[in-house]
Amino acid sequence: MKLAITGKGGVGKTTLASLLAYLYAAEGNTVLAIDADPDANLASALGIPPEEASRINPISELKDLIEERTGAKPGTIGGFYKLNPRVDDIPERFSFTKDGVKLLVMGTVKQGGGGCVCPESVLIRSLVSHLLLRRSEVVIMDMEAGVEHLGRGTTEAVDAFIVVVEPGRRSLQTAAAIKSLARDIGIQRCYVVGCKTTNTADRQFILDNATDFEVLGFLNYSPKIIEADLKGLSVFDVDPQAVAEAREIKIKLEELYKGGKPGEANR
Repeated sequence: MKLAITGKGGVGKTTLASLLAYLYAAEGNTVLAIDADPDANLASALGIPPEEASRINPISELKDLIEERTGAKPGTIGGFYKLNPRVDDIPERFSFTKDGVKLLVMGTVKQGGGGCVCPESVLIRSLVSHLLLRRSEVVIMDMEAGVEHLGRGTTEAVDAFIVVVEPGRRSLQTAAAIKSLARDIGIQRCYVVGCKTTNTADRQFILDNATDFEVLGFLNYSPKIIEADLKGLSVFDVDPQAVAEAREIKIKLEELYKGGKPGEANR
């Protein structure tokens, strides 16, 4: 599976990404978790200690590597450089592995905007394409609320776009905008997961207002998720209920994918 997980900031997408990564790893799969969110905290959600996480180099900050592979210095815009730099060795060289999950942090392209044509963005786009099109691992991308790291050439390799929402209209408005962006680049399977729900009314609100999506399930509010964050532990290790909920989400996702239902409306 190649999954892109996105949503409004703070809704719980990184928690879901970490749970799915460990669930696939527990089945014996090789899993590559990609932190493609500028507010990178997937390492913490995976329970990687801060002192070890601090040694993970974001790809966008590897200035010497970027110049070596593209032929241009990071931070420059325009000029001549390679548009298809070599990236096949990057996952092994710059990832951190914990409990069967290999974490790769993309980092932020700070100049020229998210869609800039600069050496950093070219290398990252080439790397994402390589990971989605030419690698056999399960790939789980924890993304920001957009499709900036994806392009038309890689969309066929994305098995599903999962938009995480909380019970609130702004979160659902963000989900609708993301779905529109995803469709623009050819992604058809776009699902919703409800997070931070506390009762039946919360869950029904999402079901009633996400009628353009197939709702995969819910990660309900849990004090243990907050406890895991405070202690720097993975939710997978401390909250059996959240693990069970994520497993049900994973099962429904796989059933829909095998059944060939690309984001049918939840009606």
